[in-house]
Amino acid sequence: MEQPTRTLRDKILLVLKGLAMGAANKVPGVSGGVVAFVAGFYEEFIDSLRKVNGTALKLLLHFRLKSFWTYINGKFLGLLLLGMLISYFSVSKLLDYFIIHYEVYVWSVFFGMIIGSILYIAKGFEDWNIKNSSIVLGGIIVGVGISLLDPAKENDNLWFVFCCGIIGVSGMTLPGLSGSFILILLGNYVLLLVDSVNALYDTLSDLFRWEYSFIEDPERIRLLKVLTTFSLGSITGLITLSHCLGYLLQKYKSATFAAIIGFITGSLGVVWPWKHQIYKTNAQGQYITDLNNNPILDNYDRYIPNLNATSTYTCVLFIVLGILIVLSLEWYSTRLKKMTL
Repeated sequence: MEQPTRTLRDKILLVLKGLAMGAANKVPGVSGGVVAFVAGFYEEFIDSLRKVNGTALKLLLHFRLKSFWTYINGKFLGLLLLGMLISYFSVSKLLDYFIIHYEVYVWSVFFGMIIGSILYIAKGFEDWNIKNSSIVLGGIIVGVGISLLDPAKENDNLWFVFCCGIIGVSGMTLPGLSGSFILILLGNYVLLLVDSVNALYDTLSDLFRWEYSFIEDPERIRLLKVLTTFSLGSITGLITLSHCLGYLLQKYKSATFAAIIGFITGSLGVVWPWKHQIYKTNAQGQYITDLNNNPILDNYDRYIPNLNATSTYTCVLFIVLGILIVLSLEWYSTRLKKMTL
């Protein structure tokens, strides 16, 4: 695949898109794959990941680094990855703050953005028939079913953690399936995306200060092993899922798009704004906390909003804002394409 020529503006936009994907992947219920789909680079993203194969490995082992980089569309993947890394230390932290202090409004914006994404994707989908409509319905049922499952208990077995990496990365490759929410259901969200990442941050801080005492800390070493295993599983999942999706997009494009529409629609149940957080408790009814002494999320208790409350209509305004954000991105993307023709 020949890499397209990218202007400085294109590169900045790719970093921003990666930033948006990274932020979306971290929020339970939101899928980074939706960002890729709406922003118009989903198929290039999947095709680029598919290039991480035996041919790429041979180029790498023969130190043909330039050919390797060109073959896997490295500029594209590299800029996206840069945006995701920036996101984790910036936008994701900002999202954490807003979710803590303005939770219902944040969920309302995400709910609106998913509705906008459905409108955007469905508008461009022309192959409506009984088969594809059935696939859409099946995707909705799967998405809603996932949102109603009860979470499992935390499990730090490395084989299970590796599988969590494979499954959890689905949010990047399959729009509508939230990798973060799936990790909650698997019981390992806090272990893999909070405690382990904090352990890595603390380790990097220690190394920066030339401090190596963490080597004697068995809990830190355990978390680093967990994070390494999870990362390997995520890489494996990215490569294998991208190959499967690439094949499906080539052979059964309309059916695959129908399934994606269904999954995204079903995910509305996960990001329903009006819900209470349920935290894990022990036998004495006390909250179970993570390493930062924060209560661990177990699931959500959803409810119907009070139509007499002013806050309900404020949420509706934020939902409309979310829809407008997606539709404006679509308009801007279309405008850019016309300008480059």
